[in-house]
Amino acid sequence: MIGVKKQLIRNGTVITMNEEMRVIPNGYVLMEGDLISEVGEWPADGSKDELLRQVDMLLDAQGKAVIPGLVNGHTHLFQTFIRGVSDDLPLAQWLRQIIWPASLAMEEEDFYLAAMIGCIENLKSGATYIMDHHYVHTHAGNDDGVLKAMQESGIRGHMARGGVDLSYEPRLSETIEQIFDRTDVLLDRWQGAAEGRISIALGPLNLYGCSESFLRQAAEYSERNKLITHLHVAETKDQIDNTMERFGLRNLELVEAVGLLGKHTQVVHGVWLDDKELDLLKKNEATVIHCPVSNMYLASGVARVPEMLERGINVALGTDGPGSNNCQDNLEVLKFTACLHKVDQLDSTLLPPMQVLKMGTINGAKAVGRERELGSLEPGKKADVVIIDLQKAHIAPIHRVSSAIVYNANGNDVDSVFVNGQLVVHRGKCTLVDEEEIIRRAQARVDVLRQRLGTAYPVFSVVE
Repeated sequence: MIGVKKQLIRNGTVITMNEEMRVIPNGYVLMEGDLISEVGEWPADGSKDELLRQVDMLLDAQGKAVIPGLVNGHTHLFQTFIRGVSDDLPLAQWLRQIIWPASLAMEEEDFYLAAMIGCIENLKSGATYIMDHHYVHTHAGNDDGVLKAMQESGIRGHMARGGVDLSYEPRLSETIEQIFDRTDVLLDRWQGAAEGRISIALGPLNLYGCSESFLRQAAEYSERNKLITHLHVAETKDQIDNTMERFGLRNLELVEAVGLLGKHTQVVHGVWLDDKELDLLKKNEATVIHCPVSNMYLASGVARVPEMLERGINVALGTDGPGSNNCQDNLEVLKFTACLHKVDQLDSTLLPPMQVLKMGTINGAKAVGRERELGSLEPGKKADVVIIDLQKAHIAPIHRVSSAIVYNANGNDVDSVFVNGQLVVHRGKCTLVDEEEIIRRAQARVDVLRQRLGTAYPVFSVVE
């Protein structure tokens, strides 16, 4: 380990999220290079004091919580340019009147800036890992711009390269050949880039926009290239009706029939799955990505998350895109997750804080097949670590740190973030990018976008 940078976090409450769910008051985390080398309680006998003189960086986490980086299992980064345009539309109308027009009007630079804003937002709210479901390929450099933003911001990320081959919006569809050829290019250029922080997945966008032929070929492509498959499933009742009319199958039955359902499948939303479909999830070891804020925002319904967890189905968490949230506050998602299901089931005992934290950390790591590397603070795992300041009037005084994180904290309370052992957020500010300059450039581009869309879509010109 000669020459490897040593960084020490001490004096904090360490929420390890290990198998024992150990919580360590007066804890410490030692990072060497991109790995965690030690986790434990700082000894009072002075036996570790020599370590203080050996480390290259020492962070005092007194009054703070130290947790594994959160995994944002589903978002659409480009939608940072569309947040708050319309807050009161059902999904189908929202797509036709807001998402499609705006995405078609965005230029190549816009996708980079939108993604950069999104990466900053995720990091500053505790997410060290994002799964971006990117499906707008109107310019040759859109995908590269999003991935460049991931690379430059320091976040760990997957791009689920989205695509549809049916003409629900012709200018956003591609041929099957185009989808796979362009995914090949991304794999060659980006798979494993940025010291292994960046990965590519396959993201058939949704079942109503994809032909059976494309879905079957997508299953073969994912298997051949050993990729995660990430797709929207059973988000609304109408989506069930669509596949029943076309194939005589419910959404997840179709996913299984075409060969797409397996251990590396991420079912996004899964709001309207029935008992048989839950059995299929369990049988095939697939993951559900639960996006509670988006499901409430669009009035899509309430996924059967407590039942899924009882059945042993892996459920991870996502913010969804800023077009249907409207933010990507990953700590906020924790509280919404707990509260939504308590009120839905009229059962206040559901989803206690540590179970919700597990969904946001180790379950997310399992969803991307990396639970041996990520999701908990343990020696040998990647040094993806988040420090949350608990000394705030809306959090303190504290009885249980896990409760304070889930029910009190929000993204503004994130103090520091490490990804791969690199300090990417410190004292609430990103260290690798100029946030103020990115925000200035993004607002200027959004102002142009509003002018371009305002005549045909008056909602873009409304000022309130």
